[in-house]
Amino acid sequence: MPTSQRHQQLQRLRLRRIDIIQNIKDAVLILMGVMAAGFGLKGFLLPNRFLDGGVMGISLLANVVWGIQLPLLVILFNLPFVVIAYTQVAKKFAIKTLIAISALAGVLALVEFPIMTHDKLLIAVFGGFFLGGGIGLSIRGGSVIDGTEVLAIFTSKKTTMTVGDVILILNIIIFSVAAYLINVETALYAILTYLVASKTVDFVVHGIEEYTSVMIVSDKHEEIKDTIITKLGRGVTVLKGKSGYGKKGHRVAEVDVIFSVVTRLELQRMKTEITKIDPEAFVVENSINDIKGGMIKKRPFRED
Repeated sequence: MPTSQRHQQLQRLRLRRIDIIQNIKDAVLILMGVMAAGFGLKGFLLPNRFLDGGVMGISLLANVVWGIQLPLLVILFNLPFVVIAYTQVAKKFAIKTLIAISALAGVLALVEFPIMTHDKLLIAVFGGFFLGGGIGLSIRGGSVIDGTEVLAIFTSKKTTMTVGDVILILNIIIFSVAAYLINVETALYAILTYLVASKTVDFVVHGIEEYTSVMIVSDKHEEIKDTIITKLGRGVTVLKGKSGYGKKGHRVAEVDVIFSVVTRLELQRMKTEITKIDPEAFVVENSINDIKGGMIKKRPFRED
């Protein structure tokens, strides 16, 4: 076999192996998410007639008001958003979402979970925690078990509203209806459950570390670059730019812009080291959700 053909075959095998490994990881994450959400619903929220926000909140509200089985409601209310995801997001995402929602309905119908507590505060906090954890794990697996995000993305494309606006308006409607049909106390606990669930989703999806990208413009860029690499143990990218109008007036000169990424806990030390070298350095910080590759997850700061 010629070398080029063998190389192509090895490349195809490598890509196929990556796809298989990723699909297995996604399946495990989705299964864990479905089980966690099922535990949160049947162990805390459902037996105590508690609510949540989003499409899951609509399902729980319909279950409380009309007594319809929750597994059926989960499929019924999420099915339109699976169709939207199929046409507006991606086919693979829609298929995974359909599987995840069906699996959640199956868990709710067939798996028995113990009722953990009847304390209202514990129900709201831990019910929201496990439900949010389940939603977050399913998102990590490339699917959703609550169609709220799909609806928000679709609506934001068709209107001037942002994704956050859509989710906020939807939840205001849900909580208002809950206060009217049931009582205000239930609606207030539902808000607490939703807040816990949403923060848990953020924690599971983005992780405990929050990353910040830093861009530095300084006449002492070489010294700052060397310090970040050797003293702080972080990688940098040097971007080429042109100076404009600043403290020294109009200047037409090329400058090196240093770009690096650190965690929230490491940011202050980097800024301190920059100040030591150049107190007048121009530093821009931007929050980012997550990163892949590079040195940030491999090499910690070295102590002086």
